Amino acid sequence: MQMRKVFLIGLSLSLLSISAIGCSNNSSGNVIKVATQSPLSGNQATVGEAIKNGAQLAIDDHVEAFKKLGFDLKLAPYDDQADPKKGVANAQSIGADPSILGVVGHYNSGVAIPSATTYQKNKLVMVSPANTAVELTESGNKSVHRIVARDDVQGSADANYATNKLHAKNIFIIQDKTAYGQGISSKFQKQAEANGAKIAGNEGITSGEKDFSGVLNQVAAAKPDFIFYGGIYSEFGILVKQAREKGITVPMMGGDGVDSSDMYTIAGDAIKDVYYSTTAADVSNTTEGKKWAEKYKAKFNKEPQSYAYYGYDAMNVLLKGLEDAIKKNGNKKPNREQVLDAVHAIKDYQGIATKVSFDDKGDNDFAKIFIHKFENKQYPGPLVGEEGKQ
Repeated sequence: MQMRKVFLIGLSLSLLSISAIGCSNNSSGNVIKVATQSPLSGNQATVGEAIKNGAQLAIDDHVEAFKKLGFDLKLAPYDDQADPKKGVANAQSIGADPSILGVVGHYNSGVAIPSATTYQKNKLVMVSPANTAVELTESGNKSVHRIVARDDVQGSADANYATNKLHAKNIFIIQDKTAYGQGISSKFQKQAEANGAKIAGNEGITSGEKDFSGVLNQVAAAKPDFIFYGGIYSEFGILVKQAREKGITVPMMGGDGVDSSDMYTIAGDAIKDVYYSTTAADVSNTTEGKKWAEKYKAKFNKEPQSYAYYGYDAMNVLLKGLEDAIKKNGNKKPNREQVLDAVHAIKDYQGIATKVSFDDKGDNDFAKIFIHKFENKQYPGPLVGEEGKQ
């Protein structure tokens, strides 16, 4: 009799355990995560965190709507450290988590390109708020999408402004040897030469470098009337400061990689006659932009960087595709491929910073280039030029 009681107790516990496991699986099945990948540590964290924060606000805006559909929507932020190896390792972890149905990222094209290969293997859609390297969407990878303009558009726009507006004729190019830096510099050089300018030099530096005496000595010897830089703000700010200290006073310009308020902190008072192009529109002065900036500041206790708006729009585009996939799947949780197809099909989505329609390659038909000047510690700096997709 005692043995029978023990058996029944054990059987009951087993059934309870099985029941609990079943409930757990049902619960986890209703969780939908969207990952972000951007540098959250290191010298590019200012912009990387802005992307993540913008994406978080988009998630917050949609939590209740997804609850009504029966799903628990969550953000899964990953720190790619602006490092391709870390980005790929994160992409593998993201791919292994079945609750993650999409990715917003990256900031660095050199991280996005290898990571996207892993997303493709896992049929995970990626919507980039910042990557501009041409290779990203020319590779035939169906997972990748971006809401910003490409380097072929940006490099050409920069060269047109330098030669047509600033009348540059003898240009020295410095780039950081990354996929992004080399890509935008190459397009800049091609267009500048087509416009009749001479390239006095094209030299590479290393990311993380602090002393640019060597390359600046070459610049001084070449006596250019303009310097173009392909790379990130963390190095460009130092480059600007050291150039001015050496008496090199010619106008300087960088691409969207130098679009950061940290330029003022790094370069200080040396930041004179310095221009930058960006794929991110300044919407801080629009009625909707002001309201959004106030919401951002209330949550994160800081002003939004320009790519915060694009992190928000990129996430909203992905969530629109996700919602479309859910409804098309009979209000059941879609698989990754269904989400990928739904995002790819998005047309005429109006975001806070940009309108979005994806072409066959995953590029945005409405992407533009905006050219600003660093001036009076104003961020974003005054808008001095604008050019659309070519």
